[in-house]
Amino acid sequence: MALQRRLFWQLFPSYLLITLVSLLAVTWYTSSAIKQFYIEQTISDLEARARLFEEQISGKFDPLDINGIDQLAKKSGMQALTRLTVILPSGRVVGDSHRDPAHMDNHADRPEFLDALKVNRGASLRHSITLKKDFMYVAVPMEKGSGTIAVVRASIPTSAIDSALKSIQFKVLLAGLMIALFAAIVSLLVSRRITRPMEQIKHWAETIAGGYFLPKPSVRSSEEVEGLCESLSRMADDLRLRIEQASRQRNEMKAVFSSMIEGVIALDMEGHILDMNQAAAGILKCDPAAARGRGIREVVRNTALHKFVEETLLARDSIERDIPINTDGEGLVNGHGTILREEGGQQIGALVVLNDVTRLRRLENIRRDFVSNVSHEIKTPITAIKGFVETLRDGAVNNPEDAARFLGIIEKHVDRLEAIIEDLLNLSKIEQESEKEGILLVESRINDILQNALQVCHVAVADKDIKIETSCADSIEAKVDPTLLEQAIVNLLDNAVKYSDDGGTIRLQAANEKDFTVISVQDHGCGIAQKHLPRLFERFYRVDKARSRQLGGTGLGLAIVKHIVQAHGGDITVESTLGKGSTFSIRLPVNQVSVI
Repeated sequence: MALQRRLFWQLFPSYLLITLVSLLAVTWYTSSAIKQFYIEQTISDLEARARLFEEQISGKFDPLDINGIDQLAKKSGMQALTRLTVILPSGRVVGDSHRDPAHMDNHADRPEFLDALKVNRGASLRHSITLKKDFMYVAVPMEKGSGTIAVVRASIPTSAIDSALKSIQFKVLLAGLMIALFAAIVSLLVSRRITRPMEQIKHWAETIAGGYFLPKPSVRSSEEVEGLCESLSRMADDLRLRIEQASRQRNEMKAVFSSMIEGVIALDMEGHILDMNQAAAGILKCDPAAARGRGIREVVRNTALHKFVEETLLARDSIERDIPINTDGEGLVNGHGTILREEGGQQIGALVVLNDVTRLRRLENIRRDFVSNVSHEIKTPITAIKGFVETLRDGAVNNPEDAARFLGIIEKHVDRLEAIIEDLLNLSKIEQESEKEGILLVESRINDILQNALQVCHVAVADKDIKIETSCADSIEAKVDPTLLEQAIVNLLDNAVKYSDDGGTIRLQAANEKDFTVISVQDHGCGIAQKHLPRLFERFYRVDKARSRQLGGTGLGLAIVKHIVQAHGGDITVESTLGKGSTFSIRLPVNQVSVI
C-alpha cells in the first residue's frame, strides 16, 4: 500500500495537471471563439438597428432639427433597449437616448466614429466614460448626396455576453474535471504494473550514483525490463572500475599540481581557463575557483600575459619569455608556454607555466650594477694615477713644483682607492659575521654611542659651522655592538654634514617606541627625490654622481649602515622632501638575544 500511495502522488498529479492544462487551453479557446462569435453577431445586430434608426431621422437634417433628432433617439432607444447616438461630422452630439447631448463631450476622437467616416462602418468594445460601463459600439455614416451629414451609433452593454460566456466556461470545466478523474484512474491502473520494477531499478541506480555499488535487484517483469536491469548491472561494474582508476589518477595529478611551486595554467583554444594551481593564483592574485571557465582577459588585466597566451595558442613549439606582472615593473615572471594535445594529436589548448623571477632578476641587476659601479669607481682613480705617473716619467719629475703637485693628486686618488677597498672589506666583514657567527650584542647606553659618533665627526661639523642638536635620555639602553652602531651613526652624520648648507642644523635624537629603540638623523639640506629612495641603500648608488664624488664619498656608506642595522635585527627607513632635507631612522628591537 505504501508503494501504491507513493505512485499515486507521483503519477496522478502529473496526469491531472496535463488534463487541467489541456482543459484550460480548450476552455480559453472555446471562450474566445464564442466571445468572438457573440461580438460579430452583436456588431451585425447593432449595425441593423443603426440603419433602421437612420431611416427614421433622415428627414430631420434639412433643415437640422436637433430637438427632433434627440426625441426620436430617446424614443427609439427605449423601444429597442439600445443606446442610440447621432453625431455630426464635426464630432458634436445632437441626439442620444440616454443623456442630454448638450452636456456630452465632442465625439470626434471616438474610434468607431473615425472608422465610420473612413471605411463606412466602425465598431469598438470599450468603456463608456459617460455611463461608466463597458459597451459595444457600432457606428454607420448617414450620407446624403456625395457627403456624410451625420454618424448614427448604436451600442449595448457587454454584460449579457459575459454572463453567457461564464455559464459555458463552467460547464466545460465541470466536464473537464470528470475527464481528468477518469484519466487519472486509467493511468494509475496501466502504469502500476510497468513502474514497479522500474522503481526498483531507479533506486538501485540512485545508490550507484551515490557511490554505493550494490548487487542488482531481483526484478520480475517483461523481457525488455529484465534486459535493461542486466545491462545496467554490467555498466555498473565497468563504471566502478573506471571511477576507481580515474579517482586514483586524479588524486595523483592533484597532488602533483598543487605541490608545484611554479604557477601552472591550463587553457582551451579560446583562452578560457580550464584549471590553475594555487601558485598561479598567487602570482596572478585571483581566486582559482572563480577563474575556472572564464577568459584569461577577464581574470587578469595584463596585456603582456594576454599576448603571451595568444602566441602560445598559435605556436607549434614551446615559447619562453619574461613577463612583467605588475604595473610598476617590479614583478617579473618567466613564462613557458606549450600547446596541449589530446591522444589523437589534435590541439585542445595550451599550458602556461609561470615562475616568479622577480627576486632573481633583481639580484642579477644588483650584481650587474655592482660590478659596473665598482669597476668604474676603481678605474677612475687608477686611470688618473697612471696618467700622472706617465707625465712624471716623461720629464715632469725634473720640475720639483709640478712633481709635488702631481704626487699630491696621485696620493689623493690612492687615498680614494684605499677608502673604497676599506669600505668594501668592512661591508664584506659585516655580512659574513651576521650570516655565519653573528655579532656580539652587549647592553650599552645609546647616548654614549651618539656622543662618540659626534666626536668622530667634530672636524667636518666645525669646518661647515653646522649646529648639532641632540636629544637622548641617559636611561635609554639597548643590546648592540657599540663599534658597529657608532660606525652606522657616523656614516649618517657624515652624509648629513656633506649635504647640509654651511651654518645649517642637524638633529640627532634617540627614543624608545614600544619594543624598539629609534635613532634618527635629520638634516635640512637639499633633500632626495622620491624616485631615488627605493635604491638609496644599494652599493655605489648615487643620487648625484658628480656631487658625490666631489664631496669625497665612496658610494658605500649607506649600504654599510643598512647591513649594520640588519645585523642587529632592525631596519632603516628614510623620509625626504626635495629642497627641504632628509630624515634617516634606525629601528632596533629592544629585547634581543646576543648571538656569538
